[in-house]
Amino acid sequence: MEDMIARIKSDILKAIAHPTRLKIIELLRHGEKCVCEIIPALGLEQANVSQHLAVLRDRGIVEYRRQGASVFYRVRNKEIYKMLDYLDEIVLENLEYTKDIIIKIKK
Repeated sequence: MEDMIARIKSDILKAIAHPTRLKIIELLRHGEKCVCEIIPALGLEQANVSQHLAVLRDRGIVEYRRQGASVFYRVRNKEIYKMLDYLDEIVLENLEYTKDIIIKIKK
């Protein structure tokens, strides 16, 4: 059972461990968006965006609904944003550490 849970966690982390997929998740932070909004916001080809959305969908990170010819995506569980917010804190801490090292080197 522990192995299965570890594999599920790993799959989720792998799914979000791509810059484009992180950007998609951030685009959806404040609610669902039509694919027609996501594609221009990312500046990528439709096929490329669709592949990334499929990965996120397959891992249960996003879900979608159709409305006529439009497809709308939303994050399935908003708790993922807590994890991304913690990650932002880690990035900032790492940047501060790097800044301190650079200042020491310059002295």
